[in-house]
Amino acid sequence: MKKCKRIIAAVLCMAIGICGCAPKKEEEHKTEAEKKLETPVQVEEKEYQEMLDMIEPAAYRDISGLKLEPGSYLSVIGKGSGGEYWDQVKKGAEQAAADLNAELGYQGKDEIKVTYSGPAEEGNVDEQVNILDEELARYPVGLSISIADAKACGVQFDLAASNGIPIVALDSGSDYQGLMATVSTDNRGTAQMAAEKMAGLIGNEGEVIVLVQDSKSMSALERENGFVEKLQSDYPEIKIAEIYRMDQMEEKQKEIAKKKKLENPEEISEEEILDYILEKNPEVKGIFATDGTAVEAAVEALNRAENETAAVIGYDGNQAELEALENGKVDGLIIQNPFGMGYASVIASARAALSMGNEAYVNTGAAWKAAKGTGDT
Repeated sequence: MKKCKRIIAAVLCMAIGICGCAPKKEEEHKTEAEKKLETPVQVEEKEYQEMLDMIEPAAYRDISGLKLEPGSYLSVIGKGSGGEYWDQVKKGAEQAAADLNAELGYQGKDEIKVTYSGPAEEGNVDEQVNILDEELARYPVGLSISIADAKACGVQFDLAASNGIPIVALDSGSDYQGLMATVSTDNRGTAQMAAEKMAGLIGNEGEVIVLVQDSKSMSALERENGFVEKLQSDYPEIKIAEIYRMDQMEEKQKEIAKKKKLENPEEISEEEILDYILEKNPEVKGIFATDGTAVEAAVEALNRAENETAAVIGYDGNQAELEALENGKVDGLIIQNPFGMGYASVIASARAALSMGNEAYVNTGAAWKAAKGTGDT
């Protein structure tokens, strides 16, 4: 991202008669301080400021006043340890720590430390719970986590509460009552927007498929429900042909094996499942995919089926998705702000550690990006 620069100009003029400046001869009598005030000053913004500006409330992009003790440790746990999305979450969290240290003048052993960790396989609940156990044993002053399974971690969260470790939900939350804040995209709201965009693309009628990244995370559930509810309430001529949650392969494998009289359901691949869904729904006019993995799977399945007419709308904006958008394979993407999530989650954790209070929900923002030629913006 190119660095943005703002020009702040302070010009001291005396209004005489009409709105004019002081006579030129008075210039000689001005002090050096006055002359400096009249000189335009260039202030260089942070190169990531645009991502911070998306965060609401504004307090969660502001590190001032967060006077953590020297050497404080904050933990951030994602659903995965790699990939473009989680790399950005990590960068945001680390940048917040760097900004805090610069603001407080901490160096060396006094620096506030933030570590990011996550499962090697994205969404692996058992591995994430093990990481959570390990991090709580390090007694951070605050911990933020993208909860892979909304029904998991309750025992660990209770333990954290008993040890005075505040928990902030990052990216995907849960119904656990002790969470200090949830820092995420407005998943339900953006999914409703996706439903409106889909309706426009397919002429307000027809069949669509919903491809969901998992059945366990709150973010997936909110996106699925938001999309379906919007179509049902506002677009009755659009029918949901099928909802497939990508961690429920076994159920779909059994269905396919029974239908095709196959002996070994477990040998049916995810690609074959998606091909089967498209075969079963030949009139489908659109696919809504709830994350980057689902978007890529949808595009590949349509390519295999040589289907060039079905619209694809989804989330995230990794390189593969943006190329598919450019090539017309994807019609629109909801671009999240993972850097802002990482940054704001550290702010929320610091506020909780300092007993400053938090908003229940922090919206890290999202932007709609449409493919060229769709007539949308």
